[in-house]
Amino acid sequence: MKQKEIKTVVRERYGSIAKDKGSSYAPAPSCCGGNRAEVISKRIGYGDEEIRSVAEGANLGLGCGNPLALASLKEGETVLDLGSGAGFDCFLAAKRVGKEGKVIGVDMTPQMLDRARENARKGNYSNVEFRLGEIENLPAADNSVDVVISNCVINLAPDKSRVFKEAFRVLKPGGRMMISDIVLLKELPENVRDSIHAYVGCIAGAAMKDEYLKTIKNAGFGEIKVLDEKTFPVEFISNDPVGKEVIEKLKIPIEEVEEIGKSIISIRVQGRKIG
Repeated sequence: MKQKEIKTVVRERYGSIAKDKGSSYAPAPSCCGGNRAEVISKRIGYGDEEIRSVAEGANLGLGCGNPLALASLKEGETVLDLGSGAGFDCFLAAKRVGKEGKVIGVDMTPQMLDRARENARKGNYSNVEFRLGEIENLPAADNSVDVVISNCVINLAPDKSRVFKEAFRVLKPGGRMMISDIVLLKELPENVRDSIHAYVGCIAGAAMKDEYLKTIKNAGFGEIKVLDEKTFPVEFISNDPVGKEVIEKLKIPIEEVEEIGKSIISIRVQGRKIG
């Protein structure tokens, strides 16, 4: 698949999610979607208080972990969220960094930015800003942020090496990166790996775990640690609308779906910009 094709399809699909404001479900392409957003969020590490504390419509249930549970954010820090969507993690971060801090959300989907900005107005988040941009080319200055976070978005990027280099660039010396993402324990079947539908559903875009961690190291990060990893529940594939579409289009038997599920895990990773 060509990078341009992938980005176009991803942008279109997530744009359609952003427009579906009336739904209480996580609509279509999510690595962990297919159920109510609140239920999904609880399963991947968010607490009841966190879920209730943000404006309605900010949580779309599109994550695969809770990077903020590990970020140890401090008042006054500047946080950059890669692929900020409707703003859920940004708003949680905003409460932690306080009025003296700042949160910047970057997303390449204009419809998502519109929704996030609307949520920011509704929640009166004066310390949150949303910028249009690709995570491979971040609209942020060198050495300008204390913490980079991301939740199940980097797997969608065709050039993950570029993403991590950009994250390293914008971090201040000593700054940290805290991400949740989907990785593989073994290679996917070729028909799934080459499917654009599976890519948008966060499956085909996932890298092998060792390769993923090596890419972070090669970008310059030190003190890299996998703080948590969980098996990707097979029901998230078979029940998710995009997962169903992949299974139907590729005629994948349920046994193979279960095997694919064993190949996928969600991880929470931290790294630091040393020096």
